[in-house]
Amino acid sequence: MAAQSKDSARYTEMRNPKALRDYFLHDKFEAGIKLVGTEVKSIRGGKAQITDAFARLEKGGVWLYGAYIEEYSHGGATQHAPRRVRQLLLHESEIRKLVQQVETGGRSIVATRMYFKQALVKVEIATATGKKQFDKRADLKKREMDKEARKALKFRR
Repeated sequence: MAAQSKDSARYTEMRNPKALRDYFLHDKFEAGIKLVGTEVKSIRGGKAQITDAFARLEKGGVWLYGAYIEEYSHGGATQHAPRRVRQLLLHESEIRKLVQQVETGGRSIVATRMYFKQALVKVEIATATGKKQFDKRADLKKREMDKEARKALKFRR
């Protein structure tokens, strides 16, 4: 039996660039997600976005809002809604931690990335607090200083 080559299309990962820019991220959780077949095929093709995705605690569970998964091109009559609300699958202890942090700490739950773990689609969520404008400026200034320091060290070598 020949070794399987790692096809890059099968190992797709979607990231949320707004998460690090707009929020201070605290605890991260890995959650499964309840999907239909055409959604999984569309994600495998890289046709998903989680830029505006966030989670809410409702009905004793965690639900993902704002994730966009494009309709599958060969789906036929059984297509999914691209922006439907999807359930996230977490352990009860993790849900309790999320409830505690959201209710007492005033934090939000944002999706940071969506990826495949073997054959399963996983979503990484994090509790977050929003950044103010001056925090964003400080991050930009720090990033610029780090960039200049790396450039100076590179020039000296």
